[in-house]
Amino acid sequence: MSEIEGVVVTPLRRIPDERGSILHMMRDDSPLFDRFGEIYFSMVYPGVIKGWHRHKEMTLNYAVPVGMIKFVCFDDRPDSPSRGVLAEYHIGDLNYCLVTVPPMVWNGFKGEGVATALVANLASVHHSTDEIERLDPASELIGYDWSLRHG
Repeated sequence: MSEIEGVVVTPLRRIPDERGSILHMMRDDSPLFDRFGEIYFSMVYPGVIKGWHRHKEMTLNYAVPVGMIKFVCFDDRPDSPSRGVLAEYHIGDLNYCLVTVPPMVWNGFKGEGVATALVANLASVHHSTDEIERLDPASELIGYDWSLRHG
């Protein structure tokens, strides 16, 4: 799928040894780090969809240290060069990366596989109900089919 203006995917490091692993996510000297608002974690069961939502001010920095999700973004920003573009990313155990999403980009995710996924978000501002907009996952505005595609 095409890229969305401002959405950045950055591979992340895992440092394994016989005791376990260290999984990096974000440092304050990263060019992607904006500011600290809050960090929160979301658990998502296999097959469950959390979305759609977009933030008016918040930049999202998602990483999935446990499990797998299908993460989907849709750009309907009026002045964006990628207006109308939809992008899918499979992130987690098999593709450990950071996905940075700028304000006003619709996004959501679905648990993949057979295990519960743990999604971490380092947000640039703290959560506020006035700052977020939500849509039903089946919204015709985006028209995305969340079902598993075979083949």
